[in-house]
Amino acid sequence: QAFSNFDTLLAPFIRYDGLSVKEIKQALQEFIFNINVPTRVGFQTPFTNVTLDLTVPKYYKNQHVIIGGKPQKETYGEFQEELDLFNKAFLQVMAEGDARGRVFTFPIPTYSITKNFDWDNPNMTDLWEMTAKYGVPYFSNFINSDMNPEDARSMCCRLRIDNRELHMRGGGLFGSNPLTGSIGVITINMPRIGYLAKSKKDFMEHLARLMDLARESLETKRKVLEKFTDGNLYPYTKYYLRNVKERFNEYWKNHFSTIGLVGMNEACLNLLGMNIATPDGQAFTKSVLDFMRTRLIAYQKETGNNYNLESTPAEGTSYRLARIDKVKYPDIITASDGKSKKAEPYYTNSSQLPVNYTDDIFEALDLQDEIQTRYTGGTVFHTFAGERIDDPMAVKALVRKICSSYRLPYLTFTPTFSVCPSHGYIKGEMENCPTCAEACEVYSRVVGYLRPVKQWNKGKQEEFDSRQVYRLQ
Repeated sequence: QAFSNFDTLLAPFIRYDGLSVKEIKQALQEFIFNINVPTRVGFQTPFTNVTLDLTVPKYYKNQHVIIGGKPQKETYGEFQEELDLFNKAFLQVMAEGDARGRVFTFPIPTYSITKNFDWDNPNMTDLWEMTAKYGVPYFSNFINSDMNPEDARSMCCRLRIDNRELHMRGGGLFGSNPLTGSIGVITINMPRIGYLAKSKKDFMEHLARLMDLARESLETKRKVLEKFTDGNLYPYTKYYLRNVKERFNEYWKNHFSTIGLVGMNEACLNLLGMNIATPDGQAFTKSVLDFMRTRLIAYQKETGNNYNLESTPAEGTSYRLARIDKVKYPDIITASDGKSKKAEPYYTNSSQLPVNYTDDIFEALDLQDEIQTRYTGGTVFHTFAGERIDDPMAVKALVRKICSSYRLPYLTFTPTFSVCPSHGYIKGEMENCPTCAEACEVYSRVVGYLRPVKQWNKGKQEEFDSRQVYRLQ
């Protein structure tokens, strides 16, 4: 579940309810604690994302605030002071973690970095502290983008919806936002195509057939969702999408069908005999993504439904598909080839570099920039660090440098840290507490969100063992 303009829409309640700084913080603590309670199937925490504006966006500035469902005389632009109080309290709660120093893994806050972003804002000190300590936030880069923050909706750990598609289709900015998302994601197994294909042309033909199959599956799912929603099986969704239904006679018309990929690096190895970082690997990957984008545009025209291309997280798929392929094709190349025979097979995420390719962050950025900007439905560059950076301002400088120099749409900073049951937060990877020798939980980003490494699947644990962290200090 994603909440856009989280701070802008809640700021007026601070003034109307007469909340003190302590009460704001208490209310946010209650919200964040409740969000992190496992209430999903399989004892999982709801996957939540909040987009924070920091300053009132122009499309809300002159809108009258809504309190108790009724418009008031003030506009959202009059509540910047309350917006600052809200963000300061939110960042403090997230940076403190829980009583034992564990990170709050949800909600994932997303911050839009624009040309006018105030890098010297003293209220943002806690943002850089939280990022240096836990690496929680996502930064959405609009400095070198042809999109504006109002064009995008951040939906999960990387799915980013381009609202211009909806606007061009007549949904209108406020007629369709943020009532959008994806009805489902299908991830295509690129290494198997690379293994089976005899040539680049053959690769594209295999890919086209699988994409057609994915389209058929997503179109069927869309019809089933409509039927279930009409039959009151999704009562809350039916209520929130009622205006979309009135306009288009379909509840899910504003939602995208998403196709993604896994293991492009291993696809290059299996087909070309070289990895994705080589000139040939880079050129082939770009041609594949361009081919997929062109095909998705054709699907949109044929079906009248929105399609996008996502660099899918594939937390489980990257391991499951590699394991299946190794049984069926024992000599297929996976990401763990070259390690011990007992190494668990896994595929590199989407079109990312091999996790052990380089410790030079700018080399990695140079190789990923033109690839990641080809995705229309979301992608992310993870900056993995071995431990927290002691100077939060160094994190700020790094984020500023990356956003100013590259067109990557999304990035994170991910330090490895440990949590002792008795002594709380410890920077870096510590199997045992240096103070009491008790076993620690080691945290890192499995793909999109933070989790103790011991809870990851075996393939992802193998990946973590191979990860090359970047030199940042």
